[in-house]
Amino acid sequence: MNIIVCIKRVPETTDADIFIDKSGKDIDKSGLVFDLNEWDSYAIEEAILLKEKLGGTVTVLSMGGEDTNESIRKCLAMGADDAQRLTDPAFEGSDGFVTAKVLAEAIRKLPYDLILTGTQAEDDGFGQVGVTLAELLGIPHASLVNRIDVQDKKLKVHRELEGGLEEVLEIDLPAVLTIQTGINEPRYVSIMGIRKVAKKEIKALKTSDLNLKPEEVGAAGSDLRLERVFLPPVGEGAEMLEGKPEEVALKVFDILKDKGGLT
Repeated sequence: MNIIVCIKRVPETTDADIFIDKSGKDIDKSGLVFDLNEWDSYAIEEAILLKEKLGGTVTVLSMGGEDTNESIRKCLAMGADDAQRLTDPAFEGSDGFVTAKVLAEAIRKLPYDLILTGTQAEDDGFGQVGVTLAELLGIPHASLVNRIDVQDKKLKVHRELEGGLEEVLEIDLPAVLTIQTGINEPRYVSIMGIRKVAKKEIKALKTSDLNLKPEEVGAAGSDLRLERVFLPPVGEGAEMLEGKPEEVALKVFDILKDKGGLT
């Protein structure tokens, strides 16, 4: 089975102090550590597990500059076979649709049975590239996948729904799946593993290699434009209600009534 995995390099912001940069349209990334997007790490692990079970190849695609090679080599060290980096100044400012369009043009030139992406990216959380990619390629898709069973030329996939529910679907190949965290346990990548793939070629493709025009990509080709990024305003502190349960219940009722929550 030939599997393509689309990944993204993102800044780690969980334990960092976040500041808005001078443009007002992004965070200040100076001093931040970058790594492979968490959802994508589960996608690449799942691809490698399928390859180990069924044979075939795993190819990694990522859109970004040369610094993206760090995350790509992490995937190669995990067990991916080949990688391509889609890099061009014209790609700057691409929205989710255009990002999917660029990936789709690269994928059309490759043999594939299955395409995996993370459910979403940690930095923007849009969760739209995978499903848009499937539409552009004209193949079926499933999102929030937390289990995959291969049955001949079909897949039986389990999807995570709200409220603890799960949906089971049967999908024909080729297909696109967006992978949810928890589907597996991504393997540890050692420094030695990274060194072993340090000289492996990562082919770089630009707009002209993908039969795309500069006006079709980046901000010029995007329908969505980021206007402003801001930190949530600090609100008032929580009000602690004390007393017996029935007294607290009455206080909650009065608060909801005063705030317009009850009519």
